[in-house]
Amino acid sequence: MENEREENLEKELSFVSPKEQLQIVNTAIQSVLEGGQSYKIGTRMLTRANLTELVRLQKSLLGLVAQDDNSNLFSDTYRAVFDGR
Repeated sequence: MENEREENLEKELSFVSPKEQLQIVNTAIQSVLEGGQSYKIGTRMLTRANLTELVRLQKSLLGLVAQDDNSNLFSDTYRAVFDGR
């Protein structure tokens, strides 16, 4: 059931930009942090998205957004290639 929820979330997020996806994920993380992972009202139980998965997705989206924005995230980084001796 949890895999099905994750697949549905991925399908829903595939139609919006990474920046919009990041806003959705941040809102979901905030909901989990403020209201808890799950709660029960009467006989019904609600379990929110897995916080670990949300944070993983957030990190991935942060990278995509930084890449799309042509940010200076790695502007002072150099790459060196050492070919054999």
